[in-house]
Amino acid sequence: MSRTDAAKRIATRAMATLFTAQVGTAVGLTAVDAVKRRGRRPYRFPVADPTPVQAGPDEVTIYTFGQDLYEAMLADIHRARHSVYLETYIWKGDATGQRFKDALVAAADRGVRVCAIYDEFANLVVPRSFFHFPDNVQIQSHPILGSPALLNPRNTGRDHRKLLVVDSAVAYIGGYNIGDTYSDRWRDTHARLVGPGVPEIENAFIDYWNMRPVGLLGPRRDTTPELVQTARRSWQTRVRVHRNSPRLAVYPIRNMYLEAIDRAAERIWLTQAYLIPDDDLTAALFAAARRGVDVRIIVPAQSNHVVADWLSRGFYEDLLRCGVRLFLYQGAMVHAKTGTIDGYWSTIGTANLDRLSLAGNYEVNAEIHDEAVARRMEEIWAVDETNCVELTYDEWQRRSMVAKFTEGLLAPWRPLF
Repeated sequence: MSRTDAAKRIATRAMATLFTAQVGTAVGLTAVDAVKRRGRRPYRFPVADPTPVQAGPDEVTIYTFGQDLYEAMLADIHRARHSVYLETYIWKGDATGQRFKDALVAAADRGVRVCAIYDEFANLVVPRSFFHFPDNVQIQSHPILGSPALLNPRNTGRDHRKLLVVDSAVAYIGGYNIGDTYSDRWRDTHARLVGPGVPEIENAFIDYWNMRPVGLLGPRRDTTPELVQTARRSWQTRVRVHRNSPRLAVYPIRNMYLEAIDRAAERIWLTQAYLIPDDDLTAALFAAARRGVDVRIIVPAQSNHVVADWLSRGFYEDLLRCGVRLFLYQGAMVHAKTGTIDGYWSTIGTANLDRLSLAGNYEVNAEIHDEAVARRMEEIWAVDETNCVELTYDEWQRRSMVAKFTEGLLAPWRPLF
């Protein structure tokens, strides 16, 4: 055997060993986390009241507690007279999920046009029978696998969006899925809009509905007709809606964040469920902190994806060293994907600061330019901060060698998340 062949064999074995160690670590972390979660009681976290504020002609109500949000959404569905459009990533077949299903069926029975979309992969654990609806409810499901070329990025990505539009007059957008767990155990953020911003959200739903992504097995059996938008969209609105669409290879939400961070002069306050930023976003945050901007980010102390936590922690040292302040949310999963900058700019939506959201999934974020909304977002951020522990650079430096080793071992996976 030549030296070249021997070197190749050694390199191959080393790569295999490293990959095995990474997978084993990920599996072990997940197993340990699952054991820790058993029997964990719901944690009552502080929430802000859903008080409406005016953003020019739009009324915006921000919800931070699932039960409050669900009651508002269901009330609007019950009042519907013409149309109900619902899109969600996860739709549990539990009591909360059944309430939404019953409300949609009741609306259809009284003559309302009801259209709903859910993601097949995200709901694999939900009985298939739950998604059987009467014929007067039109259903689309985002396929588990795209077609025809699995390696084509345009045919991948989950439908991670969460929208509700009623009668072209009321719209909801944010991070809440539908289920009992999210009603009182997760801290998330959703917004209700009434005004000229509604057609923007409705258009996002209609465009996806009419796109009809095709699954690996070919065209789906549904024969739902195309939707036509009747509500007129305005060129001048304080609410803009950005949607990532893998099918079109369009990912504007990342650019929205980069532009806003680059403009920041005073403060950047973000809340992120999974913080795994790419190089450009990391550099933008560093640059903002260096020019004196107050950069603060709330992240979960422990999220629902332990591997994502460890990947995120790999960024903490550099962020803290560059002056970014990190706040660890305690006792509950903070699932919000929000930000507010300089008391003027805000965003509420479904996209996390990670690759899956910013360059992979179907996502939707509302961008709002309004001082009243930004003020409300800052008030909500302050409420959340009372349930956080700030992580300092010195404290992070003192973490164990095992923790540092685990972060380093999993670091090559960061571009995949």
